[in-house]
Amino acid sequence: MFSNCRRFLRTGVLTLAMAAAMPLFNGAGALATEIRYVVNNVPITSYDIDRRVAFLKLQREGGNLRQKATDQMIEQTLKLQEMQRRNVNIPDEMVNQAYARFAGGNRMSTSQLNTVLAQSGVTSDHFKEFIRSQIGWGRVMQARTSSTGRMSEQDVVAKMLEQGGSKPSATEYMLQQVIFVVPSGERSSLLGKRKREAQAMRDRFQGCDSTRQFAKGLIDVTVRDLGRVLEPELPTDWKDQIKKTSPGNATGVRETDRGVEFIGVCSTREVSDDRVAQMVFQNENSGNDAMEKEAQAYLAELRKNARISQR
Repeated sequence: MFSNCRRFLRTGVLTLAMAAAMPLFNGAGALATEIRYVVNNVPITSYDIDRRVAFLKLQREGGNLRQKATDQMIEQTLKLQEMQRRNVNIPDEMVNQAYARFAGGNRMSTSQLNTVLAQSGVTSDHFKEFIRSQIGWGRVMQARTSSTGRMSEQDVVAKMLEQGGSKPSATEYMLQQVIFVVPSGERSSLLGKRKREAQAMRDRFQGCDSTRQFAKGLIDVTVRDLGRVLEPELPTDWKDQIKKTSPGNATGVRETDRGVEFIGVCSTREVSDDRVAQMVFQNENSGNDAMEKEAQAYLAELRKNARISQR
């Protein structure tokens, strides 16, 4: 499921033509909702499974779709429960932004995407909950990897010997974050205005020393010194922009769950020490395939230890 769903979100196989060709869910089948499974006291209903079957059809999946849908809903429930246990909260604003980006990537408005999903039997609520579980599960795995995946000193020494005894280097960034806060209840009315204000300030950015001076006359603007951050530690959603930004300049403006933000690159330098070696080597060993295997193994462990009953 992990790779298929990621591919679905990335490539955007959903089209209006496909949805128009699919029958609407109607009649007693949509109303006769029954509990099919209970996962750690959380019910999964026939309605949930029907929505996931429709979702699989949009992905052009083959085989036993009802069994696949059942397995996916059990796994999604386990993911959401693990997110709750680890206090990983994905706010509605973030989910809605991802939903809007998906619609835009498919050359649709969100209202058009709502219609497509309703016609296909998926529904926007089901798709959004899927998005929430995918984003949250990614954060769970990042936290798990960072806490359990550190290389030992012996591993680092062995890796260095393999490469002739030299320590790797990495770019260290001195960063500053500027946040134009947008309250969630005022997002629809204020976001455009705040984005223009953030862009104007970003265009005037001349280095981190003057940022707070520029922000003085602005309302609800937070300037945070992030300190020194090594390249492997850069946040995933900012990494590419930061790497493309030269010292003394700022990244592009982005909408986030807090409002509108950009990051100033105060300075950079190349460093090489034991901590850098540990991080670089660890990063080399944690590619997508390794992360995928780790995620599947962790999910299998959660499923093995869960209380799952069929009704």
